[in-house]
Amino acid sequence: MNTELILLIGRIIFGGYFVYMGFGHFMKNQMLSGYAVSKGVPAARLIVYVSGLFLLFGGLGIILGVYIKVATTLLAVFLIAVSFKMHNFWAVSDPMIKMAEQVNFLKNMALLGAVLMTLAIPVPWVFRLF
Repeated sequence: MNTELILLIGRIIFGGYFVYMGFGHFMKNQMLSGYAVSKGVPAARLIVYVSGLFLLFGGLGIILGVYIKVATTLLAVFLIAVSFKMHNFWAVSDPMIKMAEQVNFLKNMALLGAVLMTLAIPVPWVFRLF
């Protein structure tokens, strides 16, 4: 299979994940804000909206192949901040909650690794939409 086509398909899947999650921050703001409050996040409702924008614009940058450094920065900042603030499994005593937080933390670290790997792809990316 053509490597350029594989990159495009991967970009759509990978970036699409972040776009979907970003929309979730707008559609489920009340629920996510409540969780953020429980983790001690100040101005939780606003932070959930802002983090939704980070996800949305970061994911769109990956899909469209534009502003790659900006897109990866937005996604990396989101993943680092959320992982250490929201999924701090090391500070949780309940074993079931601890396990769920650890899974989310490790998932975010894997996503962060993939985000950083996108910086190794030479720019401009093929199949840029504009």
